[in-house]
Amino acid sequence: MMRKGSEKVGFKPFPIGVDNFKEMIQEGYYYVDKTLLIKELLDMRGKVNLFTRPRRFGKTLGLSMLQCFFEKDYCDARKLFQGLEIMAAGEKYLKHISRYPVISISLKTMKQANFDLSYIQMKKMIAEEFGRHEELLKIGKLTEEEKERFLAIRDVKGTDADYLDALRFLSACLAKSYREKVIILIDEYDVPLENSYFGGFYEKMIPLIRSLFESALKTNDSLEFAVITGCLRISKESIFTGLNNLKIISITNPMYSEHFGFTQKEVDEILAFYDRSDFADVVKRWYDGYVFGRTEVYNPWSVLNYVELIWADMTSLPRPFWANTSSNSIVKTLVEKADIKVKQEIELLIQGESIEKPIHEDITYEDIGVEESEENIWNFLFFTGYLKKVDEALRDGIRYISMSI
Repeated sequence: MMRKGSEKVGFKPFPIGVDNFKEMIQEGYYYVDKTLLIKELLDMRGKVNLFTRPRRFGKTLGLSMLQCFFEKDYCDARKLFQGLEIMAAGEKYLKHISRYPVISISLKTMKQANFDLSYIQMKKMIAEEFGRHEELLKIGKLTEEEKERFLAIRDVKGTDADYLDALRFLSACLAKSYREKVIILIDEYDVPLENSYFGGFYEKMIPLIRSLFESALKTNDSLEFAVITGCLRISKESIFTGLNNLKIISITNPMYSEHFGFTQKEVDEILAFYDRSDFADVVKRWYDGYVFGRTEVYNPWSVLNYVELIWADMTSLPRPFWANTSSNSIVKTLVEKADIKVKQEIELLIQGESIEKPIHEDITYEDIGVEESEENIWNFLFFTGYLKKVDEALRDGIRYISMSI
């Protein structure tokens, strides 16, 4: 497909800011094939899968791709996935295509100035998902009482209790109507937690998110599996209490390591496609360095923005695209709270040196302000993508990561 105004044969538009899989394929954007995420999910059979990756690494697009593949009557999936790697994986996997009812929500709309506004947005988000499934009212499997509750939630007239248990109720209605268990997709689960921490209402947000998740994900007989994405792994004690079926795939986990971010092979293919292979060294120097598990990956946002830039003008200089994609209030807060030792280590990082720190994955936003534990600062910066892994070691049962900018 040719981009308007372009005379280059075979050109495809750059998918910058496109996180809807259906739109990406139908509109002919360049797509880096990540469909084998589907295969690995089906092979590993995790009941509740939490993927934590830095921002702008394709998490939202990944969930959109899963919805397109799995959801019944959502799209013409076999046509949409034609030519992609999952279609050659075999009938073991293709029998799942367009098979399941799917609940898909994003918590990013809950990023509001206060708790009340966040709560209102949560109810609207849930109501929209109920509206997306309003065909349930016509199938004839729901009781009059279930229909009444369904309508109340859809029309944002339900009680507080209705919304706290809404995802579980919707999954039960879907499973009952379609006689198939439900897949639940939750994107940006930690956005309201981060926002509420810096907004001063974290203690109110924690029980709300906990109730929402526990009702949907804990001992839900209607659940086939769930996939949750976010930037930071939040302590199980804060919002995942008692969720024993949770499988956490952080950036230190070797599983699923190539499905978020671009591998070296994929970057080489992008550069070759746009006839910019001569810029491989520049791209590597500026946008390489992330390590997920043991897989070296590039930041997709930065790579695509830079390749588009040099496609239009080969004299363009590289830029820190990723650093400009969100507020840096977190880093500012951490630096302001840091003691002299931490600030000296930050200076070392700026000078191109690396530092070694113990890694603890069970952290909360509250830990950011714990002055007695400076290690929390480095854990936070590492897991949210501000620092990259250089090396690692295990000493006395403690995992140490050497990290750099």
